[in-house]
Amino acid sequence: MKILVVGLGGVGGYIGSCLEKSNFKTTYLCRGKRLTFIKKNGLIINSLNKKKIIQNLDVRDSLSNSESFDIIINTVKLYDFDAVLTEVLEKIKKNYIFLPFQNGIYSEEKIKETLGLKNTYGAVAQISSVVNSEQEIDHIGKLATFFVGRYDQQYDKKLDFFCQECQKIGLDIRFKNNIKEKIWDKFIFLSAYSGITTLTEKTIGEIFETPELKKKFIEAMHETYNLSKSYGINFKSNPVKSWLEKIDKMPSEMTSSMFYDFKKNKRLELRWLSGSIVNFSKEKKVDCPTHLEILNGIESK
Repeated sequence: MKILVVGLGGVGGYIGSCLEKSNFKTTYLCRGKRLTFIKKNGLIINSLNKKKIIQNLDVRDSLSNSESFDIIINTVKLYDFDAVLTEVLEKIKKNYIFLPFQNGIYSEEKIKETLGLKNTYGAVAQISSVVNSEQEIDHIGKLATFFVGRYDQQYDKKLDFFCQECQKIGLDIRFKNNIKEKIWDKFIFLSAYSGITTLTEKTIGEIFETPELKKKFIEAMHETYNLSKSYGINFKSNPVKSWLEKIDKMPSEMTSSMFYDFKKNKRLELRWLSGSIVNFSKEKKVDCPTHLEILNGIESK
């Protein structure tokens, strides 16, 4: 199989470090100082107290016309998603599986709008990994699980085969028929987490120690949960209740990557997180005052 990984940040870099142990022919796409560093020093990842350096990757900054790939793993930030999708559509031959590992639902909805439901796939990353100031990837903790599946909830032999081969090399990618539930479940937490931590400039612990902020966080989760129902998502149990149990076990000093980006004056994914909820809620006639407050509050900072 021929694989294309777009983006070599925390998620793409981790996946790439595993794929190099496979028999797949893997190509990587990244740009700027990230590309320069990797070409000179290799892909460096610190995981489970070990440093791994992978040299001689097939990495470049653009695609040639009429290339072909079986699987495209897209891990760029949401604000770069449209540009990547356009480049893929223009330059890569059809019959590929496009896996969008972005947060939220924007990317899957955009693909569905562009390619149709039968060509839409969903993807969820459960991992904490970031590129540090030295251009090395820090994988924090042990969790590194990925879920993929068709948006129409049908079986896909090609994707399932890819997942099985990945399991053999220690890359935990799992095929799921209910990928939409996985995407929304993560979005319910992440939209509130990214938004409230950045709006208040506080950690998860500080937020939940303050009754007013805790209430706002829960309200934000409920708004996304309510929106999910209008998209036909039927959870077997209440995801907000489940997330509250998980939050109780999270380190109190934990805060979101969007808040880190905010502190560094970097571009934010805000308009694709709380912004998406506001836009989609208007379409579905669902109220979302908390996410509107998050959107306006952060944009006015």
